[in-house]
Amino acid sequence: MTPLGEKIRQLRRARGISQKEMAASIGVSAAYLSSLEHGKASPPNWAMIQKIIGFFNVIWDEADEMQRIAELSHPRVVVDTARLAPQATELANLLAAHIGAMRDEDIDALLVQLKSLVGDRSTQEQ
Repeated sequence: MTPLGEKIRQLRRARGISQKEMAASIGVSAAYLSSLEHGKASPPNWAMIQKIIGFFNVIWDEADEMQRIAELSHPRVVVDTARLAPQATELANLLAAHIGAMRDEDIDALLVQLKSLVGDRSTQEQ
């Protein structure tokens, strides 16, 4: 499941809305919505994100958060380490080889560390 898929599922379930109902309201198939929630579909384009935001009638901060997590919700990631330090290639390969076996709490801890390291830079880019 991707961050966006998890968020959509949380909002939909909190409101007691089925996938079929939501899909019909935003003009997609229930199968596509299920794939989106389960991380099997590529992240939706900007227009679809806007439909989802409108469907849930979320306000500024939550809408911004949905847009942000949509950008971080590619289910298949390619990391190009060409022209980077050898450690970058090693890091990418270690993560690719072992992420499936990592415990959720270890992934959470790694995310906290990584966000801390890049936090100032990502804030400046936005």
